[in-house]
Amino acid sequence: MASRTTRKKASQDRTLRLILGDQLNRRVSSLTDLDTDADVVLLVEVRDEATYVRHHKQKIAFLFAAMRHFAEELREEGAEVDYVRLTDEGNTGSFTGEVERALARHAVSRVVVTEPGEWRVWQMMQEWRDNLPVPVEIRPDNRFLCPREDFAKWAEGRHHLRMETFYRGMRKRTGLLMEKGEPLGGRWNFDAENRKKLPRGHRLPDRIGFQPDSVTREAITLVEQEFADHFGDLTAFQWPVTRGDALASLRHFIEECLPTFGDYQDAMKGDEPFLYHALISPALNAGLLTAEEVCRAAERAHREGAVPLHCAEGFIRQILGWREYVRGLYWARMPEYRETNALDAGRPLPWFYWSGETELRCIRQVVDQTRAHAYAHHIQRLMVTGNFALIAGLDPAQVEEWYLIVFADAYEWVELPNVHGMVLWADGGVMGSKPYAASGAYIDRMSDYCRDCFYDVKVKNGPKACPFNYLYWNFLIENEDRLADNQRMAMPYRTLGKMDEKRRKEIQADAARFLASLTTDHKGDQAAKPK
Repeated sequence: MASRTTRKKASQDRTLRLILGDQLNRRVSSLTDLDTDADVVLLVEVRDEATYVRHHKQKIAFLFAAMRHFAEELREEGAEVDYVRLTDEGNTGSFTGEVERALARHAVSRVVVTEPGEWRVWQMMQEWRDNLPVPVEIRPDNRFLCPREDFAKWAEGRHHLRMETFYRGMRKRTGLLMEKGEPLGGRWNFDAENRKKLPRGHRLPDRIGFQPDSVTREAITLVEQEFADHFGDLTAFQWPVTRGDALASLRHFIEECLPTFGDYQDAMKGDEPFLYHALISPALNAGLLTAEEVCRAAERAHREGAVPLHCAEGFIRQILGWREYVRGLYWARMPEYRETNALDAGRPLPWFYWSGETELRCIRQVVDQTRAHAYAHHIQRLMVTGNFALIAGLDPAQVEEWYLIVFADAYEWVELPNVHGMVLWADGGVMGSKPYAASGAYIDRMSDYCRDCFYDVKVKNGPKACPFNYLYWNFLIENEDRLADNQRMAMPYRTLGKMDEKRRKEIQADAARFLASLTTDHKGDQAAKPK
């Protein structure tokens, strides 16, 4: 191979191409015209990105390992890669500082970058255009199926942005699960078929994991040393950190799990963190997989007869529908979106979100597995930790920070709309037509969590009653002025209207007692809580 010195071209022909840690795809827009004989690809591990919230240890280790592997793949292709490690001498700890240092090291005529996923980094890049000594080109993120500008046009003039309407448009746009302009099976949505509880004794598929190689082990050791006081455990780290492993993970899901995924995608089971779920979201959100290839793989499996339509559709809807939708909503409504608080919720986040120290078995299960795996599936996030946060009236900003911290697939573009709009209804109905509030009966119906719980889900009031039961009705009482006119809340409010004053006061007393018992700090385990 020619030396770095001999292969360099004149500075006017050279480009510095910055790749962010969640853009690890060879076909990302900033690399589509990479000249391996001239350009420099910059990847940087910066402390600011690991600590602007105190991310789960597994998320940091996953990204550092994936970045290091991606850098090696580019080098094998012949590209010049400038890779700055977290502990390298002179590392400034920020994107801006590392871009400035790279420009001092390399004679280049411009900087090219793909647009970031988060608003704060977008603002940073706008400042680069004004302050850096060379032009900065920010390209659209071509890994998504709906460009930001297209979503903004669709959303213009609408207060309520319904995912189902958007999803149907995306089906037509991409042709996924379509036949002659109509949806396969004559229906757009098979959600009604996808709400089954796991039968007792049901055998779950074996799941594959990826044992860390030397590169990944080095990243894990670094995280344990540098971020020891962050939430999470690294022992069970098995995430795919290369393109090849991510594709293997996708194939395993399509072949072993997708044929039954639809039936049980909403199910929950004690001590079973994965069930039929894909476990590809960290790889997908970091660029190791693309939305289109994931959706095409699921569609192909259906058309080949390996996967029922309701299973393929339910999965594709999560990617083509929800994922594209929340990303579009985020960029169409930021930065004002995160400031809304339609229900005036303000109670502090309980300590058990960090420790798992609660008699509520469902929450304990989800928090414990999140600490171990940096993962929980969408119903656990929505209807366990999310539902509790909603009906307990927890402060949206604190809840949103928790979701951003604890999951390996969490980035603000996907976390904020899901939590702010879908989980907490803090946007006042921009995303969802009603709050997703539920009593303990929902969790009992969709899981076995209630079976060995300290509380009794069948009891409505008193010390042994499931707190979800009285918190649900207390939530309706507290928000009666805001929600009673919501047509989709008509049935529960009719039931509430039939309750006498004595019953209402019992509900409010139980809720007040329970909420007053919650602690927000624990001096014995500060390592679990962000400082």
